Amino acid sequence: MTRFATLLFFVFPTLLSAQTSRYERTNGQETATYAEIIDWYTQLDKQYDQAKLIEVGKTDIGKPLHLFLLSPDRTFTPSAQKVTLLINNGIHPGEPEGIDASMLWARELLKTNKLPKDVLLAIVPVYNVDGCLNRGLSRINQNGPVEYGFRGNSRNYDLNRDFIKTDTENARSWQRMFQTYKPHVLIDNHTSNGADYQHILTYFATQKDKLHPQVSAYMTQTFQPELDKALTTRSFQPVPYVNNFSDTPESGIEGFNDSPRYSSGYAAQFNCMGFVVELHMLKDYPSRVKGTYAFMEEALRLVQRDAAQLIANKQQADKAVSQQIRFALSYKADRSKVDSIPFLGYKAVYKPSDVSGLKRLSYDRSAPFTKQIAYRNTFTPNVTVEKPKAYVIPQGWTEIIERLKRNGVAMQTLPKDTLMTLDTYYIDDLKTGNRPFEGHYVHTDVMLRTESAVIQLYKGDYLIYPNQTSNRYLIETLEPQGVDSFFAWNFFDSVLGQKEHFSAYVFEDVAADYLKKHPELQQKLTERKAADKAFAESASAQLEFVYRNSPYYEKTHNRYPIYRLR
Repeated sequence: MTRFATLLFFVFPTLLSAQTSRYERTNGQETATYAEIIDWYTQLDKQYDQAKLIEVGKTDIGKPLHLFLLSPDRTFTPSAQKVTLLINNGIHPGEPEGIDASMLWARELLKTNKLPKDVLLAIVPVYNVDGCLNRGLSRINQNGPVEYGFRGNSRNYDLNRDFIKTDTENARSWQRMFQTYKPHVLIDNHTSNGADYQHILTYFATQKDKLHPQVSAYMTQTFQPELDKALTTRSFQPVPYVNNFSDTPESGIEGFNDSPRYSSGYAAQFNCMGFVVELHMLKDYPSRVKGTYAFMEEALRLVQRDAAQLIANKQQADKAVSQQIRFALSYKADRSKVDSIPFLGYKAVYKPSDVSGLKRLSYDRSAPFTKQIAYRNTFTPNVTVEKPKAYVIPQGWTEIIERLKRNGVAMQTLPKDTLMTLDTYYIDDLKTGNRPFEGHYVHTDVMLRTESAVIQLYKGDYLIYPNQTSNRYLIETLEPQGVDSFFAWNFFDSVLGQKEHFSAYVFEDVAADYLKKHPELQQKLTERKAADKAFAESASAQLEFVYRNSPYYEKTHNRYPIYRLR
């Protein structure tokens, strides 16, 4: 405690212990407002030297993003001798268990002086400040609290889809915070949707096959089994996040393929174990808060116990990633590998709907069951790439350069104008969504062609060597076939537009003359007509063929503007 706080404690012994939250005052029926959340941590900061509340950036609504730091030795900066455990709350403020649980937990840790010496504990009180301020009743499936925040932020973005594209100020501030503290473990608190079952607590960890083997082995063979055992002892027997094969959980559960757009997928790019905690929406709110509290408390116990191992694992993984040659860009479930897990469910029944009169799904809580169900949680890469000697980025792509720098990617600028022979990608094909998703028309199934070309570069263009601990982020965002690459999120759509073309009546004569002077192209045209009847019957297609194989066709059309040095 500070001297002032110590004096208050002896003069007015009940003053510091009298701090109670809205959750406590309403017997678990209500969740704290934004003003109450920040005031709570402000008061703890004032009362305890071991606590510090800081602002790490802005949010879209103009209010700051806060981070609450707890350290027994009053050292609030990351250290090579300490594990950093990051707790993220209120990414979806309609799922507020983590907000209330963290407030109570932080108070208890400070009040009892039980902060672990080898851990820097960092708590985001509420990430989606915007949504927290927009209180209402938007989650009809959820059993309490009385009122809560909204999923989208003030610009209607889902922040748990914004960890790569970073359209929001919230996400940009969060990334700067993450890269400053470089956590070893991330816990992101949520509420589930979906089926009904007996379990109060579900969660998914960073997809194990996407982590460095040493980090993955520790997580799956040591951390998770001991965490699950401790939670079960505390009456919160966990089950993997219930992602059904079909209508009901009895059909089996598949692990969540957390791509980098999500918190745990982003964390994995930096060898950080992520845990997305999902309390069951239909359980009463106090049970959900207590389950979240238990998860964080048991996770902290293991983090403290295994601090040295967690630090060593991340250091070795970081080193390995900097030397890694081949990288996965997307993953698919291996459906041939199936485990069996215990599941506490309710009998699923189908009965006539009182609304439509048609068949509807219902769960019979008078018919609980315990049975083994199928669980698929093995994923394999379906697209991989070998890293180049270096990437070259023209300086005009400022949005890309800013994002790379914010995520710790080291780069150097060219000292003068120069010509370089580089590998270039051409976008031969892709699929694009018909409707926007999170403000973008996302590209998938990208097909590439690689050509070597002499590229004019200029003083100030960027050269990036992929020999860094940030290699996964660098490569998974810059390679166009990455599931959450910058290309997939439309940052390079301008290159897909053709700027010049021809008037057929003019180009007809030019094309005929060009074919006479280039008999090899005439031969290709003849062969194509022989092989493709529709092509042979289309004058415009043949003219286009000649145009695209002539020097008049712009070489930058569909050319991806990030180059690879071999």
